[in-house]
This record gives sequence, structure tokens and C-alpha cells, in this order.
Amino acid sequence: MMNVFMKKKSLVARESFQSVEDISLDDGIILWIDLLHPSSSEVSYIAKTYMLDIPTKEEREEIEQSARYWEDSTSITINTYFLIRSSELELHNQTVTFIIYQGILFTIRYNEFRVFDEIQQRVLASPKNFEDGFDLISKIFEVRVEKDADMLESAGRETSWLRKNVVFNESSLDHDGILAKLSTLQELNMSLRDSLFDKRRAITALLKSDKVDMDVKKNLTIVLKDINSLVEFTTVNMNVLDNIQSLFTSQINVEQNKIIKVFTVATMAMMPPTLIGTIYGMNFEHMPELQWEFGYPLAIIVMIISTILPVIYFKKKGWL
Repeated sequence: MMNVFMKKKSLVARESFQSVEDISLDDGIILWIDLLHPSSSEVSYIAKTYMLDIPTKEEREEIEQSARYWEDSTSITINTYFLIRSSELELHNQTVTFIIYQGILFTIRYNEFRVFDEIQQRVLASPKNFEDGFDLISKIFEVRVEKDADMLESAGRETSWLRKNVVFNESSLDHDGILAKLSTLQELNMSLRDSLFDKRRAITALLKSDKVDMDVKKNLTIVLKDINSLVEFTTVNMNVLDNIQSLFTSQINVEQNKIIKVFTVATMAMMPPTLIGTIYGMNFEHMPELQWEFGYPLAIIVMIISTILPVIYFKKKGWL
């Protein structure tokens, strides 16, 4: 699907095309061409019409700096991560391609992102704020970083809740649930950090470009400062999660030690009666106690007393 935004006088109009055969652009200045789930024919049409070198899927996913940002005399191409939510606390990064050619912004994406819908509405509502593709990409990065900040804030609240429940042992989750929550939050923070690192790299490269005007650079500088603050926040979150993991491991060790202590005390308490029972179970011929009338109940009483006395001793020592 191809969404084309064209400036006509002081307004911006949007036209959507489902296939290349449907494309029919009226007179107007093209501001933005957004390709959502583009077919090979749509990509070929854009490449041939505007003489662009559009990256392949393999090139889009490479992590080298040269594959994430490159610039020639007429265009700038950026491949950068945008987070997409797969569940309540699970995020993964998807690559979005931005190409700016002669003031026109081309975006190639294979997932729905709310930030693009929001920017499209802003373009239609406030066309004066968007003169060319650089204004658009600047605003897209700005809104996307705001969304990342909201996600990070939510992750921070979840982390604080988890730490409080682990420290004070108030969690309704069992050990498996706590480990699953901890792992999910760690993955979420790492995905956020990777996404922020990638955007920071792209924005830093844009700030060095001669094609970007000063007003856009000022806005990108502010966005870059926000990204740096968020990166520091992810580092703090990761440290807190490591601390929670250490606390949780210590808590499990303490619980295991308590269980081992109980079994040790029980074993020690049962040793004297076991010894007594073993002695009187030997049935040697010359054992005077075997002939006693009260020998059996006396042995039982001695065994009970020999069990109780170690328990009392262990309690006084604070071992129970």
C-alpha cells in the first residue's frame, strides 16, 4: 500500500494506492510517500521513478554503520529500529527505512506503527509545520522517542513493583513467575536500549549532514539529548534488575538453608532414640533389661525424652 502526501497551495492532501496500476498523481508538490507492506512492484516503481537505490531486506537488517546510514549527493538513506509491541510487556525491533530525496521523504515499513498514523494526522492538520521531508523525519523521531520514553517509564514502574515485592516477600507470583517477569523486563530494557542506540546513531549522522537546515538540526539536537537521558535510564533499570536478581537468588538460598537446617535438626534429634532402639533391638541372651516388666515402656519414654531434649537445645541456640 502506498500513501502519498502532496502539498497543494497551503494544504496537504493524502492519496492512497493499493497497486502500481492505480497510481495517478495530480499536480502538486510531493512531500511524503509512505510504503506500508510494499510489493516488489511498488518498490521497483519508486526506485525507477526517482532513480533511488532502495536497500534489500538483507541490507535493511545489517548492523554496520554503513548499512544503517549512507548519504550521496542527492539522497540520504537511513535504516533504523522502531519498537513494536507483541504483548503487554514484550517488544521487539523492526527496521524502518527512511530515504530523503530532493526534499521528499520515502518511508518503507512492514509493520503498523502508531507513530506514523499520528504523524500523518499532524501533516494533514498542520501542513504549515512541514515544508519538506527533513521536517517530517525530525518530527517522526521526536514522537517515536516520546513513545519510547513512555514505554521505559512503564518498564520502570514494573521494575519498582517487582523489587518491592521481592524485597518484602509480598509478591503473589511464585518463583517461576518472578523469574519470568524478571526475564521479560530485562528483554524489554535491552530492546529499548538497542532501539535508542540505533536512533542516536542515525540522528548524530543527520546532524553532520549539510543537507539538513539549522531549524531541523536544532530540533534533532533536542531529540538527541532526550535519547541520551533515556539511555542512562535504561542503564539504571538494568542495574536495578541485576540487583533484583541478586536479591532473589539470595532469598532462594536463605529459604534452602532454612529447609536444610530443619532436616539437619530433625536428623540430629532422631539419632539418640534411634541409638536406643538399635541397642534394645539386638536381643542378646544376657540383656537384663529384656526381663524387666517395665523395660518396654521405659525404653519408649527414654526415646521420647532423648528426642525432645535436642529440640529444646536447638531452640535455645536459635537454630530453629
